[in-house]
Amino acid sequence: MDSMLKNNYRWVVVVLLLFATTINYLDRQLIGLLKPILEKEFSWTETDFAKIVMAFTAAYAIGLLISGRIIDKIGSKLGYAIAITIWSIAGIFHAFTRGVTGFATARLGLGLGEAGNFPAAMKTVAEWFPQKERALATGIFNAGTSFGVILSLFIVPIILQYAGWQEVFWITGSFGFIWLIFWWKFYEIPEKQKRLSKEEYKYIRQDNDNIVLDNTLAIKWSRLFKFRQTWAYITGKGLIDPIYWFFLFWLPSYFSTTFQLDLKKPSYELMIIYTATTVGSIFGGYFSSYLVRKGWETIKARKFALLIFAVLELTIILAQFAKGPWMAVGLLSIAVAAHQAWAANVFTLASDLFPSQVVSSVVGIGGMAGAIGGILFPIFIGSVLDSYKAAGNINAGYNLIFTICGCTYLIALLIIHLLTRNKVKINLEEIQ
Repeated sequence: MDSMLKNNYRWVVVVLLLFATTINYLDRQLIGLLKPILEKEFSWTETDFAKIVMAFTAAYAIGLLISGRIIDKIGSKLGYAIAITIWSIAGIFHAFTRGVTGFATARLGLGLGEAGNFPAAMKTVAEWFPQKERALATGIFNAGTSFGVILSLFIVPIILQYAGWQEVFWITGSFGFIWLIFWWKFYEIPEKQKRLSKEEYKYIRQDNDNIVLDNTLAIKWSRLFKFRQTWAYITGKGLIDPIYWFFLFWLPSYFSTTFQLDLKKPSYELMIIYTATTVGSIFGGYFSSYLVRKGWETIKARKFALLIFAVLELTIILAQFAKGPWMAVGLLSIAVAAHQAWAANVFTLASDLFPSQVVSSVVGIGGMAGAIGGILFPIFIGSVLDSYKAAGNINAGYNLIFTICGCTYLIALLIIHLLTRNKVKINLEEIQ
């Protein structure tokens, strides 16, 4: 058993990343699930709640830009530890707040801290995996975005049966500190990890492109914006990330208005859909990694995978023809699974296109673009749905949004391809 662990220690690292990402999405989902209780207790209006949500999104966007740069400087171990400490403290702080200003402040702290998760996780993957396994590793830890949502649907009602909403924040906020103990004990970069065998270290470093150098090297962060590869990654995140926010926050409302789903009861329809995101994330990472292992050029394998999943995403357009809720569940499950499969491969592009010393910075830049889109796209969605609702046909509004979402993936892929069709990999010397 010990020998097997020594030769596969990189997968222990992925499990740590999976749990961190699960906690990340669990903590961010709580405010939405507790919304009816908090609105009643504090007499919030919809505008009040919107301000609280916007506080998180704005802080998340800024945090992504800052945290990527910081993590590249101080390293993945310390960077991740600081990020989860900040967001866990902010999560617990919710229990002490009263009113809109207090909750908005707590969400600001949560957004700033949670922004460090993906830059740190992707840097860790770049440090610990050869190119042919990076997409699979990314797909596994990215499944935590789905696990966190599903876990929140189970754990919040259980806590509320025995305690109040304050205890929800207390208990879930402590999860991050528990994770931190395991992270500090079991994680080091490969060069310092004593539990790592020589054989696995050689396997990890087989590409000779992910060797972790001194983090104090002078990296000209601003130079990243001059590369087409950076803009390719920004495109993949900026155009597509907002769609996932739509899936998270509007699908319950869609099922409620279209199929009269009672959201006060356990929603097996939504549980199935969000479970499908887990399958898509892991399979999406496995698929392109499989192609690389079969001899495909890395970037070609990623683009082919993105093409397959972009085509599958077109199934969301067919949702407007669904005659019943379970037909819609089937079509939307394919769509959300395809999205997560796409996301796993786009995340991996950062480590495919850039050296590990700047991966966190690139991921942060792309994540910020996605967060900005996550602010703007809901404004568009709200405007469309309000217009069609006023006309007495809100379902037509959802159909229009589904069509836009389905087509956006192919547009994003075309832009990514045009920006990376010639020179692909950026050398460290070009950035310094």
